[in-house]
Amino acid sequence: MVTTPGFSYVRAEESAVHHLLHLQLPDSADLFELADTCAAYVSVLVETDDAVTFATLCKQMLAALKRLRESCDAELPSYLVEQLIAGEKIASYVPDCWQDTGLQVDYAVALTLAVMDGTLPVSVAKELIGLLHDMVWLLAEFVKEPYIQAH
Repeated sequence: MVTTPGFSYVRAEESAVHHLLHLQLPDSADLFELADTCAAYVSVLVETDDAVTFATLCKQMLAALKRLRESCDAELPSYLVEQLIAGEKIASYVPDCWQDTGLQVDYAVALTLAVMDGTLPVSVAKELIGLLHDMVWLLAEFVKEPYIQAH
């Protein structure tokens, strides 16, 4: 059997798109799962050229971002607190002005709405999608940074 270079990549990409288009997040999804799901959506979104798939992924990511926003204000479950405990707080890659997770999610929601609108010039939309990608990935990493002092 002969395989063409890149075939498995295309197949894997199609599989990721298919998986995300049909993903049903459980109500029990926690902050980390929601952040990782948003990162998965934006990773596929940035590579998507099909308008219908793009719009669907945007809608689903927006729903996940809204759930993530709600999780930011909720009390963390004990198993997540255990993961966030550190003897010493590590230096964050996120600037001090963005240390509010809710604000980061709000920015990501605004960017998602802007690119979903479809009225931006193509070059501007492409740059904003790149910014959205970076913002969501930064957010997904930020929520997992140890920040709670061990007693």
